[in-house]
Amino acid sequence: MRLTAPLMGAALFVLALSCASQTDQKDEGFAAARKQMVEEQLVRRGIKDERVLAAMRQVERHRFVPEKYQEYAYIDDPLPIGEDQTISQPYIVALMTELIELKGDEKVLEIGTGSGYQAAILGELAGEVFTIEIIDTLGKSAERLLKELGYVNVSVRVGDGYRGWPEEAPFDAIIVTAAPPKIPQPLLDQLAEGGRMVVPVGEEYQELTLIERTDSTFEETAIAPVRFVPMTGEARDK
Repeated sequence: MRLTAPLMGAALFVLALSCASQTDQKDEGFAAARKQMVEEQLVRRGIKDERVLAAMRQVERHRFVPEKYQEYAYIDDPLPIGEDQTISQPYIVALMTELIELKGDEKVLEIGTGSGYQAAILGELAGEVFTIEIIDTLGKSAERLLKELGYVNVSVRVGDGYRGWPEEAPFDAIIVTAAPPKIPQPLLDQLAEGGRMVVPVGEEYQELTLIERTDSTFEETAIAPVRFVPMTGEARDK
């Protein structure tokens, strides 16, 4: 049976409404899961910075993982993002972000863009964010997504992050999301006086480490044992 033009138009309209309704329901489900994630995985485990919690509620983590993993986006686990890389678990993202104590106007460097999720969180909280990804496909994909989501204050570079982004230094804060065997000296050099850096350090055993700079003195504080993908590139040659 062939539908007449008016009937076909009506059928397409009903189909569009149905799809829109399903999309709205899916978005509502993600929003509820995100709210639950913040309350159960972050607040209950001691994350207190209200700006960090607000950013974690705002940024849609499911947009930063492959579609087949989106239903797991708000559980407290790392998830594969391709190229043998992962997106960090929400608690670790929140913890690392809280540790650098952003107030809103800082210049921040991130080493290890991955899918762009941590950069988006930083984009909600800082004045400028510069993020470097060594894997070409991941860096370009993250850059497209961050632009699509409107993060005009986030700049992405594809390359080895070991030597940082010297032409934009110094940075008020630095976050490293891959583990070097030891802390890269170029990153220490690019940390501003009074700045804070958080980095997982080690190989088989890794320690999340907070570094605070005062003049030429760097104070290190061990935060927690962690497990990150290794920093590749020049870091492996040191």
